[in-house]
Amino acid sequence: MAGGPEPDPYARTGQIYPILSEEMIARVRHYGVEEKMPAGTTLFRRGDRHADFFLILAGEVGIFHAGSVDDDERLLTVHRGGQFTGELDHVSARALLVTARALTAARLIRIPSGDFRRLLSGEADIAEIVMRAFILRRMGFLHHGEAGITIIGAGATPDTLRLERFAIRNGYPFRLVDTARDPLAMDLLAELGIDLMDLPAVVTPDRQILRNPSTAEFADRLGLTERFEAGERWDVAVVGAGPAGLAAATYAASEGLRTVVIEALAPGGQAGTSSRIENYLGFPTGISGQALAGRAQVQAQKFGARIAVSRKVTALDCSDHPYRLELEDEQIVTASAVVVATGARYRRLSVPDYERFEGAGIQYAATAMEAALCEGQQVVVVGGGNSAGQAAVFLSRHVGHVHMLIRKESLAATMSDYLVQRIALSSTITLHPFSEVSALTGGEALREVEWRDVRTDERTRIECGALFVMIGAEPNTDWLRDCLPLDASGFVMTGADREGRALGSPYQTSRPGIYAVGDVRAGSIKRVASSVGEGSVVVQAIHGFLERLSRT
Repeated sequence: MAGGPEPDPYARTGQIYPILSEEMIARVRHYGVEEKMPAGTTLFRRGDRHADFFLILAGEVGIFHAGSVDDDERLLTVHRGGQFTGELDHVSARALLVTARALTAARLIRIPSGDFRRLLSGEADIAEIVMRAFILRRMGFLHHGEAGITIIGAGATPDTLRLERFAIRNGYPFRLVDTARDPLAMDLLAELGIDLMDLPAVVTPDRQILRNPSTAEFADRLGLTERFEAGERWDVAVVGAGPAGLAAATYAASEGLRTVVIEALAPGGQAGTSSRIENYLGFPTGISGQALAGRAQVQAQKFGARIAVSRKVTALDCSDHPYRLELEDEQIVTASAVVVATGARYRRLSVPDYERFEGAGIQYAATAMEAALCEGQQVVVVGGGNSAGQAAVFLSRHVGHVHMLIRKESLAATMSDYLVQRIALSSTITLHPFSEVSALTGGEALREVEWRDVRTDERTRIECGALFVMIGAEPNTDWLRDCLPLDASGFVMTGADREGRALGSPYQTSRPGIYAVGDVRAGSIKRVASSVGEGSVVVQAIHGFLERLSRT
């Protein structure tokens, strides 16, 4: 998990494998049917989607995972009377990570996936126990690298990092075999018949080998993507799973709207790359962006929202209603209302060889994974906003020294005071005002960074483990240019029509039923809390639009 190692979740056995009371079991019965199963019956298999939920009344049910490249299928745990099957994939449409099989003759309550959602909505105390167990079970998989895949490749190369980052941000367990450090890696490659030119390679539990897969292929094989049925119509399609998009999805789904979220990479957006957010209400000790996004994703899915990752929306056809979203794999998603929550991405520097070092030393996130790559080395952080400040403070605890470059005189006007004070007091962070990167050098990876003082043109060059670039934002709106009016910087204009007349909602675009929230919206405050607020409030406007639509 981002922000440092988590305690071993398997220490909380009573919460991971709770036993429901007789009174709770009686309530669960109303949502399913009782069945008897002989020993050896498979309840669900790894790779299944929308699996049923099982509450064991008598007998034993074993949970198996397929193991890693050097391990056969093995028993993970045994559920007995009052315990239940499942983990986080039971509240999503993802492929399951484990197999459940009756070890003895068993008596069970089977609850189909649709009725299981009714259980979660209707029985708050049972839902709390079940969801806590599901989350802790997934944390256990992540902590121990169980029930997942094996990634084989040099740990610091761009494609290996790309696959690692995608798995981490999507909460998918994996084990890394670093060919640059592991003395047994070559033996494993020979055993599996993998050439060095094939790296990075991914080995699935069924021993299938993916040779440097694209992100889309990787997601497909992990079972993270979704296929939409032709003619399927959603009440609300949310594009982007950052804080604003997840908030909109949670509130829309909780209020009974059929909701789908389409995300190009992973839940969390730009906030999901933050090592620690300390000024978000309700978390006095702070929370990592990834942890916040993970909780929000589970919350939205608990209420029935579908979240589809690794498929970018390439166009919005708003010439007719319902609206049609075109995905990069040529799927079409049809929705009555659309919430644009695609956020913004960090700008790139205009420096020679910049593109060559992207993913090979140039980073746009500062999490535990990036910190480990440059442990003990000097690093450079470019930017004067909160994201840059959070990155500098986090990295200062792991690297040799942090050099922070800003073009202004100070941080006071662009960064929260608590971060400004920490940077000023840190002995491992040096702030360089009036400075900009002027040169990058290295071989396959970045090795040196040079910057110049814009007042004196004095140059400084250092050996550098990584360059973290966090210099303002460009909106992700290329797919909207044929549909919605954008401002001069490309942000979506809301609150007024094309003639400047005020609309009923500050998040309404010039197209009825299309809204924009969060960082992608022109004039928005670029803060996690405000994005969450906009995402939650916009649902009221959507309800009004759908009610008017139903009357026409």
